[in-house]
Amino acid sequence: MQLDAAPLSSSEISRIARRIDRPLVLVGMMGVGKTTIGRKLATMLHLPFVDADEEIERAAHMAIPEIFATYGEPYFRDGERRVIARLIGEGRQSDRKVLSTGGGAFVDVSTRALVLEKAIAIWLDSDIATLVERVGRKDNRPLLKTGDPKEILTRLRDERQPYYSQAPIHVISSTQPHQITASRILRAIDQWL
Repeated sequence: MQLDAAPLSSSEISRIARRIDRPLVLVGMMGVGKTTIGRKLATMLHLPFVDADEEIERAAHMAIPEIFATYGEPYFRDGERRVIARLIGEGRQSDRKVLSTGGGAFVDVSTRALVLEKAIAIWLDSDIATLVERVGRKDNRPLLKTGDPKEILTRLRDERQPYYSQAPIHVISSTQPHQITASRILRAIDQWL
């Protein structure tokens, strides 16, 4: 869904913020901008921002690449599921926050069901070229260590799209400023509520 790119006024943002009654959860591929745009969105809404990956690392006392290397992906996904459930809480007004999740979190059936029931799921989407450029900025992506990033990202995006598409809100993240993407998310939330 592409919406107007004009920035929202502070009164429009305040009006939309008052309507948000549960956590906002950003889902989508690695490199799509969930953390960066999530921080911007949280600032605009005057809500706390939480990065699920940072919370997983804090709970495990290990970096995500170390968790993958030491225990494997299934162990990581189990911890991810528990951390996201804790962060979403009961999905009440008092649990309002902006939460960014890892790229595979929404693929998990339990996590996806919880997010869809107790939060507002927002699928941030992007083309493969943009994802490849963005993930190339860091060397901390365990799933990209085994081959060509473009091929891996294309395969993962194709595999995960049926799950991501279950999010009621779908916004494209491209090279525009984060303020524009965050404004598009807010307009989409406003239309959906």
